[in-house]
Amino acid sequence: MKNKLVVIAGPTAVGKTKYAIDYALAHNGEIVSLDSMQVYKYLDIGTAKPTREELQLVPHYMIDEVMPTVNLNVKEFKELANKYIDIIYKKGKLPILVGGTGFYIKAVLYDTDFLYEDDDETSKIREELYERLEKEGIDSLYGELQKIDPESAIKIPKNNERRVIRAIEFYKLHNIPISKHNREENEKESKYDFDFYVLEMDREELYDRINKRVDMMIENGLLKEVKALIDMGLDKDLNSMKSIGYSELYDFCKERDVIENVNDLDQDSKNKLKLIVDLIKQHSRNYAKRQMTWFRAQKNVEFVRKK
Repeated sequence: MKNKLVVIAGPTAVGKTKYAIDYALAHNGEIVSLDSMQVYKYLDIGTAKPTREELQLVPHYMIDEVMPTVNLNVKEFKELANKYIDIIYKKGKLPILVGGTGFYIKAVLYDTDFLYEDDDETSKIREELYERLEKEGIDSLYGELQKIDPESAIKIPKNNERRVIRAIEFYKLHNIPISKHNREENEKESKYDFDFYVLEMDREELYDRINKRVDMMIENGLLKEVKALIDMGLDKDLNSMKSIGYSELYDFCKERDVIENVNDLDQDSKNKLKLIVDLIKQHSRNYAKRQMTWFRAQKNVEFVRKK
């Protein structure tokens, strides 16, 4: 008999945190965050972590788990989440997985197998492929992909250079087509008996909530938070700094010695900041759209309309 768990997912700003807490209180549950960025310490405002009061209402796991200097990969994330799911079961409670990062949710539900890839070997192959791209053009690489993995070649547009290179890279690393590996993973059954709820709302209302949330993050001190992370020595290439909000503000904050209050900025800086904030809103809306596209393509999902 499979163990029961619940997934509460949805796009950014749809209201997953409150819904999950209410659900956990009503069903003797505890929450495992499957947000790929809330797992990092010190990334609080920009990742919309639950407040201290919310965390006291229901036990949460996978929040503030690792330092932002750590590049936590999906395999490590999955193993950590499984550890906490087992802890919740042993307590006789219901695990409730919460997040908007679909790839991470699927990895936990279906125990996705991430084949080992040596970093040095991967980097070497990738560099060679990008050098070929520059010298030979995409037609040459795409022609190779058609020979080694025709299924991927049909699905991947020729002008998507990153995906073409990744598919060839995967084949060179593992000697199997990435399409075959993905197909085998997609055919897996979950070891859990799960209910998968996806929160949704009218697009215009969601986009309005996203815009207001970004404004609130700025008011609540996101610039100061990003500046503090930079002062800790965090490089912009770290996974933690690639999150929406942090990546767009990184250079702006690095150029300034102290950021205490947005109102203290000179007019030129305020104008630059407005453009960056608009970009964060746009990126957040685009991300929400991609999230919903992913969720709608999943099986065994129940959509819950938020008002």
